[in-house]
Amino acid sequence: MNIGIMTSGGDGPGLNAVIRGAVRKGVRAHGHSFMGLRDGWRGLLEDDMFELDTHAVRGISGRGGTILGTSRTHPYSGGGPARMRQVMDERGLDAVIAIGGEGTLAGAARLADDEGLPVVGVPKTIDNDLGGTDYTFGFDTAAAIATHAIDSVRTTAESHHRCMVIEVMGRNVGWIALNAGMAGGAHAVLIPEFPVSYAQIYEWVRSAKDRGRAPIVVVAEGFVPEDVDSQVSEAGLDKHGRVRLGGVANHLAPLIEEATGIETRSMILGHLQRGGAPTGYDRVLATRLGLAAVDLATEHRWGEMASLRGIDIAHVRMADAVKELKRVPRSRWDELQVLLG
Repeated sequence: MNIGIMTSGGDGPGLNAVIRGAVRKGVRAHGHSFMGLRDGWRGLLEDDMFELDTHAVRGISGRGGTILGTSRTHPYSGGGPARMRQVMDERGLDAVIAIGGEGTLAGAARLADDEGLPVVGVPKTIDNDLGGTDYTFGFDTAAAIATHAIDSVRTTAESHHRCMVIEVMGRNVGWIALNAGMAGGAHAVLIPEFPVSYAQIYEWVRSAKDRGRAPIVVVAEGFVPEDVDSQVSEAGLDKHGRVRLGGVANHLAPLIEEATGIETRSMILGHLQRGGAPTGYDRVLATRLGLAAVDLATEHRWGEMASLRGIDIAHVRMADAVKELKRVPRSRWDELQVLLG
């Protein structure tokens, strides 16, 4: 088989490890050849690809980003499925491995199930919000970076007796904020799934201050306080009409200072969470998912994706995995409450 590999949507630590795992197993175990599709669906639509052999993937597991490049090109633009078929026929591509998040895999599922294209998937998102898999690679690295930031900023907060509000990624789910907040000993954790009032935030901050602590507030970028109608967006909309989230920490900091009298500063981690070398856990998980994706393609299991169930690699229908976001459950939120304030 000749298999195309693409990375699409937002980047995340571990993408290169997936590519390496897929190519090495495909070549060594099955005798497949591979083509790297540049910049996601754009590479397939515009016939922009290159040969991907074992030499090309040598030593890339520990590198952040993606050697293939990525973009948010829509699979139904630029000729859509008909153009993809044409390019695949001309290039002799027998299958495509699509590595990406909810949007990428929703498009891949539609291409496989509705258009009959030979596509399999690998789930990727630092938000850990995809259904059908217990964890997505990139999440562990993002949470670790956020935890390190909390640890680092705590020392300056304590030196100045300040409150610090740290904003992490999380458009619709709060997994990064939840895990980093718990790991970093935050006094308030604010996530989209469970809105709390401004009064509750102030109470947590005051409680920490009264115990002689420098209050640490961790907030997901998509958090909306109780009785507020919309998410905070300082940058408006992107070219696709989606809200560019970012700035809720800047929104909260002056309110906290005014309500509590505690000097308060904000810090937005932003794309820092996407960059850098993946953790060992993410390298291993990404590699295993890459190995499994090649098996799915070899077995012609179109429309399926590799996933993690417990400690085992499994496979699920992509269409099922993207039906709804995997949100933080009430049980995880409840167990956090005793640690706040």
